[in-house]
Amino acid sequence: MTISIDRRKLMALLLTCSGAAMAQTAPWPTKPVKIVVPYAAGGPADVTAREIAQKLSKITGQSFVVENQGGAMGIPSLMAVTRAEADGHTLWMPALGNAVLQPLLSTQGGAEHLAKLRPVGMVTTSPHVLVASAKLSVKTVQELVAYARANPGQVTFASAGVGGTAHLAAELFKSLTKTDVVHVPYKGSSAATNDLASGRVSAMFSSLPSLQGIVDKGYVRVLASTAPSKSPATRALPLMSAAIPGFEYSSWYAMYAPRQTPTAVITRINGLLQQALKDPELVGKIEPHGMELVPTGPEEVEAWVRRDEDKWRAVIQKAGITLD
Repeated sequence: MTISIDRRKLMALLLTCSGAAMAQTAPWPTKPVKIVVPYAAGGPADVTAREIAQKLSKITGQSFVVENQGGAMGIPSLMAVTRAEADGHTLWMPALGNAVLQPLLSTQGGAEHLAKLRPVGMVTTSPHVLVASAKLSVKTVQELVAYARANPGQVTFASAGVGGTAHLAAELFKSLTKTDVVHVPYKGSSAATNDLASGRVSAMFSSLPSLQGIVDKGYVRVLASTAPSKSPATRALPLMSAAIPGFEYSSWYAMYAPRQTPTAVITRINGLLQQALKDPELVGKIEPHGMELVPTGPEEVEAWVRRDEDKWRAVIQKAGITLD
């Protein structure tokens, strides 16, 4: 039996296959890669970015450099990436606050610049914990809620500033429990933590590693984790949602590139990023900081952003919070 094949169709098929193969092996990186972090050196974002940069450099044989551009709500760092050449050699690693909260809270939050970027993949996710002053006679979330209801206006929640995750979490607690609790904003996490340790404020939402010192000294009690499910960072803790249905959130970091970066390059970066994030050595270095490495595709980043926009927009609007 003879099989007849149309030559033009065969050529088209070969070209398609060739294009797909080229897309899978996009030449990246071809020069040093810059990862721009919208935070000062030394913090969890910086530590995470540098560990990932070292791992990617080892995998690819190319140099990866972390550039810290803190301040001004991260807008300068965001603009630096939007102005960069769209070839995948300049990346942005924002947190939930930069990519979701700031555009919801302020007209200066960078929404128009964010529209000039596209996601590459998730990097980490990290639950927060609810802690209460040891001077407060509560040991569980349920007891804190009961105390707040019995003492309107007496339970205070500290935060590092208006509009941050700790503030919004306190407003979510207030809304879901229908309690009269008071938000006390500080200029930075250090002052908030000091007053929490001394008992001047009642409670706070934050990452566990940042509070571990005062937890170990017995100044505060850890009541629960905000994670939607048990996570490596807080697996021994009860979940907030078990006491307050619907109360769950996690902070996160993700990787972005200029929007005009070719899809083939995004696919290549994502593949290498996922390879790095699955490395047991990297996992061992990052998880002690209270973060879980999350290798995903760009679509998952978009889904997380939409979900968190819906969640926090409702909280912000109900509480009337603005940074303008």
